[in-house]
Amino acid sequence: MSPRFVSVDSPFLVPFDGSFNIEKWDTAPSRKRRNDAANDAALDAAIARMQKLQARLLANDRKALLVIFQAMDAAGKDGTIKAVMSGVNPAGCEVYSFKKPSDLELAPDFLWRIHHRVPERGRIGIFNRSHYEEVIVVKVHPEILGFQRLPELPSEKKVWSERYESIRDFEKHLARSGTTIVKLFLHVSKDEQKKRFLERIADPEANWKFQSGDVRERDHWDAYMDAYQDALNETSRPWAPWYAIPADDKRFMRRAVSEILVETMAAMDLEYPKLPEAERTAMAEAKKKLQKE
Repeated sequence: MSPRFVSVDSPFLVPFDGSFNIEKWDTAPSRKRRNDAANDAALDAAIARMQKLQARLLANDRKALLVIFQAMDAAGKDGTIKAVMSGVNPAGCEVYSFKKPSDLELAPDFLWRIHHRVPERGRIGIFNRSHYEEVIVVKVHPEILGFQRLPELPSEKKVWSERYESIRDFEKHLARSGTTIVKLFLHVSKDEQKKRFLERIADPEANWKFQSGDVRERDHWDAYMDAYQDALNETSRPWAPWYAIPADDKRFMRRAVSEILVETMAAMDLEYPKLPEAERTAMAEAKKKLQKE
């Protein structure tokens, strides 16, 4: 019997006991693992495996995979999604980038626009940012709560504890309904972010990626780290595990992400559907007919 909840054995798995300490978590791999050729080869191998596993997921049509990316700006979310999912059949995969909520999206609860984009069975859904913005960005800038038209605000501390509870319940409901959840925090250092911002400014073809507001958010770096630590501790659970991936080395990061996804899909116990005996008999007759033509 296939497992209902899936988490893989990884050094980057955020513990389920609330002991994650972001200051002690590496943002870069060990020197031994900064091997571009080996990391690229491992990524290629994972992509090939993912192609086969996705074909089973699509044919099985009983389960779904939801992959959530969260990170500070310039951590490499877009590039990682592009690289890791390069071999996936686009007919069975959708990517959603969640921006600032619209007036329509603010009218219901904060999970409404997220639930609307959850992948259907047989498909892979990728969230580039997600409902976690509501306990990260909004926590760093609580004045945003004043624009969310909430009926009544409890104490600020209770706002976050209630939102964590809502997220845990929401994700457990999805997992019980057949959606395997993988949450990936791309953990970039402040120094590496600065380096990448300067590279964007220096490269005319990358200027479009740069936003001055991203630099202003660096003033709140410590608050963001606290918010990420709280969010990961409160919501990394067996039914929706977090993985905190060192992001200062992009090639290693992409390898690590691809291997976690492949191991997760392999653990989902995906099988091609078995045809009923009547269908197998009809297929054999069809084969005979075709061979006689």
